[in-house]
Amino acid sequence: MEPNVPMDALVAATLNQGLVPPVVPEFPGITVGGGFAGTAGESSSFKYGFFDRAMNWIEMILADGEVVLASDTERRDLFYGAAGTFGTLGVATLFEMRLIPAKEFVELTYFPVRGITHAQEVMDKVARDETTDFLDGIMFAPDRGVIMAGKMADGREERSNLPVVTFTKAWDQWFYLHAEERIADDGERRESFQSSVPSSLPPRRDLIPLPDYLFRYDRGAFWTGKYAFWYFCTPFNRCMRWLLDRLMHTRTMYHALHRSSLTQRYIIQDLAVPPEHMPEFSKWLDAELGGVYPRWLCPLRQDKFVLSMHPHLPATSRQEQGEGLLNIGVWGPLPNGQDQVIVNRRIEAKLHALHGMKWLYAQAFYTEDEFWRIYDKPWYDALREKYKAKGLPDVYEKVRTRLDPKRDLTKGVWSIWPLAGLYGIASVLKGGDYLRKG
Repeated sequence: MEPNVPMDALVAATLNQGLVPPVVPEFPGITVGGGFAGTAGESSSFKYGFFDRAMNWIEMILADGEVVLASDTERRDLFYGAAGTFGTLGVATLFEMRLIPAKEFVELTYFPVRGITHAQEVMDKVARDETTDFLDGIMFAPDRGVIMAGKMADGREERSNLPVVTFTKAWDQWFYLHAEERIADDGERRESFQSSVPSSLPPRRDLIPLPDYLFRYDRGAFWTGKYAFWYFCTPFNRCMRWLLDRLMHTRTMYHALHRSSLTQRYIIQDLAVPPEHMPEFSKWLDAELGGVYPRWLCPLRQDKFVLSMHPHLPATSRQEQGEGLLNIGVWGPLPNGQDQVIVNRRIEAKLHALHGMKWLYAQAFYTEDEFWRIYDKPWYDALREKYKAKGLPDVYEKVRTRLDPKRDLTKGVWSIWPLAGLYGIASVLKGGDYLRKG
């Protein structure tokens, strides 16, 4: 594949051959190059690791114009070092990826949980089952959530006793709402959340077409789309979601969000810590951010060799991370009256104290000294020197947040509701080169 290939096109092409990538980022517009350069994980990452771990080799143009191949056996340091470094070692131009056999459906089981510790216990148990292909979770509140375990299925036997559910059509329910309904549609299950005695009823299950499962979070961008309804004082019901479906897919939403500058009113962060620190981190987030729920949970496998080869992984935490991290997606409005920079810097400090890491696709507010105290600058600089990349911007330059008051549409006259939001929608309707059409 070339780096510009988006996930929906990649999946469509491989499914024609009865195959699928081991890890597929959940938004269809994410590209192969973006997933490799920016660190991508999904519900199969508990089993296969990050998206870049599926690559057999990459072709790169170095800063001096030389075209090279890198793999596990050729330029090994470049092969592992380029992943997650945002194109700062060269420009990737071609990838060969390992694929796995695909089936028509995913059989998804919903396990209700009563808190973050319970959620981790369920995930640990499910992950040990060799038949599990997918694993993630959603916490709807500190004491209420769901863990979802999937396995590929051909559907012949399952169709007779399981409902087939889709998530890509305009009238389909948004996935996170459906998941919440699956754990709350029975009185006995609701009572089990309020007691220490789990429900004796078997967990709910669905049969989902594989592409619908892989891109289940596209409509509504997990649940962040509901904030657009709140911003415009629009009823958040199924009928309105159907009417506005064209605007509620991730390609469109991210275009509008960035053009409107409304990102400065929200926390959009993926954060990962060693599993043993997640209860403390989750409680800390509750105290700092209050009701910013739902939150996404995604266990991530990391092998020790890759930890030693990646310059973008925190040097101070590689030993403690071992072979796994637990990602928590925190996406929601800032607490009332709190400053975006201050809140995010507190999060970054706490994360560092717990030997965790953040995905650098999101806004980073570290000073340069803070950043290089966390990440392995000597190793990274040596790699850039070896492959003649010193003239390219480094990782810190690529990911640091630059706040430009002149471009902030949430200040001045643009702070008058709903001008910034309307500007974002107008930008979507006008189109342009912010995002290429698929």
